[in-house]
Parts: sequence; C-alpha cells; structure tokens
Amino acid sequence: MEKQKISVKYWSDIACPYCYIGATRMKKAMETVGLDSNDLEMKAFQLNPQAPLKTNASMLDQLALSHAISREQAQGMFTQIEEMGAVDGLQLNPSGAIPTNTMSAHRLIKWAQSIGDKETVSRLITRLYKVYFEDNDSIADYKVLLNAVKEVGLPSQEAINVLTSTEYEIEVQKDLLAAQQNNVQSVPFFVLNDKYVFSGAQPYEQIVAALQRVMKEAEETE
Repeated sequence: MEKQKISVKYWSDIACPYCYIGATRMKKAMETVGLDSNDLEMKAFQLNPQAPLKTNASMLDQLALSHAISREQAQGMFTQIEEMGAVDGLQLNPSGAIPTNTMSAHRLIKWAQSIGDKETVSRLITRLYKVYFEDNDSIADYKVLLNAVKEVGLPSQEAINVLTSTEYEIEVQKDLLAAQQNNVQSVPFFVLNDKYVFSGAQPYEQIVAALQRVMKEAEETE
C-alpha cells in the first residue's frame, strides 16, 4: 500500500545551526516513513535582518558580546551545538562562522525553487548551510554563493543576474510576513500538513513519531 503523502515545510535561516540540525533530522525521518526528503519545503526567516554584508567579527565574538559573557563561556555553548550536530554526522564550527546578512542566500533559494527540481534545491540549501557552519565563509559574499550554485549544477549567469538585482526579495519578504502571521518567533519552525507545528531541532525519534501520526490521520480522513 502506498504511503500517504503529507506536506512538510519549515521556516529557517541559513545562520541558524539548529535549523541545519533540525532539517537534517527531518529529512532522515521523512525517508524513514516513506516520504521523499526533497519535498521538505524551506521558508525564509532572518534571525538578524540588520546583519552587515561584511564584518571582521566571528559568531564567537557576537555571542559573547550580545550575551555579555566571556569568549570561553560562548565557546562552551558552541561546543554543545557541535556535539549535537555530530550525532547527525555534521561537522559544525559555529564559533568560526561569519555573521553576515542572509538575504542574498534566501533570494538565491527562492530563485532555485522557481527554476530547479526539488533535489537540486535541497542540495543548494544543504550546501549553503555548510558554507556558513562548516566552511565558515561569508554567506553574503557573491563569489561564495556562486560557487555553491555551480556545485549543484544551477546556471551561473542567471544566479549572477539575481544577486546583482533585487529579484526574489519580494518572495522572501512574503515568507517573513507569513512567519509573523503564524507567530513564528524562533526557528526551525516546522509545519506538518498545514495543521500541526513544532519548533526546534527535536530528536529524530520524535520527528518520526510525529510524521507517522499525521500520515495516519491523513489516511483515515482521505
């Protein structure tokens, strides 16, 4: 019997380590219950819309300053995130991430969603997470973004045209507005079948159980 398909979407920012971890777990859970992980739809969210396009600071500097704690204390918080990601096979280095603006990355994702197949879009999003948290390159650097586009096989010149314009900014803003309307205050924020929600990088087993419940309900009400 064919598995009941459901919609799965989530609000996320490329600059959010819990989004990277949460999306990784969701994809694994979707495959476990017989869903296509490429159907996971990302909605744009910005943790810091005022983040600069260039900075000499690191995420470690920013966390220590914003929370009025020492660099050692900030590193301790990041070590917990690294250990959390390692369970899912992710090699995160959040302390070395460059806290630049994510709008251009979100615009690229919207462009890719409009022209590419779901698998390519999924690979682009994953590559952008890696740019930020593993490579520790600036997510606002056009050369970095174009390299990611090339790696997943999307057309470079079209990407250049998008980056050097304001294309797809409206689409991003629509996601940001929808987040406000849905009272999304933290990310990742997952929505299953436009009905059930949960936030945070929940344990894989809990995500599997949630998907199974929603799929069963969808099957019974079909």
